[in-house]
Amino acid sequence: MTLVIIGPVTQDIIRIGGDESYKVGGATYYQSFVFEEFYGDYLAIVNCGDESLLNDFPDLSKVRPILKDNTHFFINSYPYPDNLNIRHQSSNFADIPVLKSDLEEILPDEIDGFVLNPLNRHDFPPETVEYLKSFNVPVFMSLQGFLRTEGNQVNDNYEIELCKFDELSTILNGVDVIFLDEAEKNFIGSNVDVDEMVITDGSNGSRIVGDGEIKVDAVKCENVVDTTGCGDTYMAAYISQKLLMKSSRTAGNFASRIASEKINNYGPYNFNK
Repeated sequence: MTLVIIGPVTQDIIRIGGDESYKVGGATYYQSFVFEEFYGDYLAIVNCGDESLLNDFPDLSKVRPILKDNTHFFINSYPYPDNLNIRHQSSNFADIPVLKSDLEEILPDEIDGFVLNPLNRHDFPPETVEYLKSFNVPVFMSLQGFLRTEGNQVNDNYEIELCKFDELSTILNGVDVIFLDEAEKNFIGSNVDVDEMVITDGSNGSRIVGDGEIKVDAVKCENVVDTTGCGDTYMAAYISQKLLMKSSRTAGNFASRIASEKINNYGPYNFNK
């Protein structure tokens, strides 16, 4: 059986202090490196307009593109090089939805679960989410994309702001686990009807809210190199252990360690180091 991870690949611009670099990004991209190591039977389905971005994935045989007329662009600015927990983002807010018709011919016959990684609310229309729920397998979802809306325009991009989404409760109904950070949790409040919430808070650790609450300490990292994609790495590591029937506490501790290992190196999680 196969774990299906779905979401856009991005072209990212990283600005740290006065330095600027370019790289491939997106939650599905970062997660694929973790699943490659810890849950090998996966399929990454990515929506984008630039197929060359797929070349950076760890195993192209496990990638299926949904080609659109645009690609997500993100500018990640870290104004304080000595504190990479502070990040300002802007995006072009590409409108390139994953449609039911896009998925019908490329989904595998047997599926372990779905991981949904929207980067803005265009990526997964409600009807697409309902279609994926109909498979009656675990659904794991990153919440952040559904809360993002266009803020002030900066050249060709827009600052990212959080905004209430009228259809959010319908989308979340039937989702097994959602992933979000503390700012997003404070924004949506406590009226969330899911089995489990995994809430991350950078170097302050994370907490897992289900029947009760589990606090997970961050694994200390002596050499912070690159925090971009850290939350996505945590999410994939957590899911890999939950699908192997590990407890939430065990999965959280494992995810914290893998996220710490990731930020020791530039780029996605490197299982060869």
